[in-house]
Amino acid sequence: MTAGGAGASFGVHVVDVEVDPETGRTTVLRYLVVQDAGRAIHPAYVEGQYHGGAVQGIGWALNEEYVYGADGRLQNTVFLDYRIPVASDLPMIDTVIVEVPNPGHPYGVRGVGETGITPPLPALANAIAAATGVRFRSLPMSPPKVLAGIKEKARG
Repeated sequence: MTAGGAGASFGVHVVDVEVDPETGRTTVLRYLVVQDAGRAIHPAYVEGQYHGGAVQGIGWALNEEYVYGADGRLQNTVFLDYRIPVASDLPMIDTVIVEVPNPGHPYGVRGVGETGITPPLPALANAIAAATGVRFRSLPMSPPKVLAGIKEKARG
């Protein structure tokens, strides 16, 4: 028998950042994921999904970008040029597993892998706005873009 009854998952991410005003580099200082897992059958795996979503979202929000040349060819085809976060870019990611059983599923579980990729983007945008006074509305919020925003704000 295959269990049915997918249930919505809910989560929130909270992040503290530091932005270098001379380079535009954003450093993630603290990160917290709070998410409803329904019933967490294997809590360590659930936390791993929370961590994975946060890290992917941090990369997407701060660095990951395709760069195309004037000829339309992709310029950053390898990981040396396509910047993804590595362990030294990240703080310890704190997690809180909320367990509100999904009434539509026989085991009470909810999907935990899908929810975590979206919250890092607005969480980081809000943290960077709080740190710089500049609201960024496109991704990634890479150091050159953040520095340009800081300089534009300073010009008035």
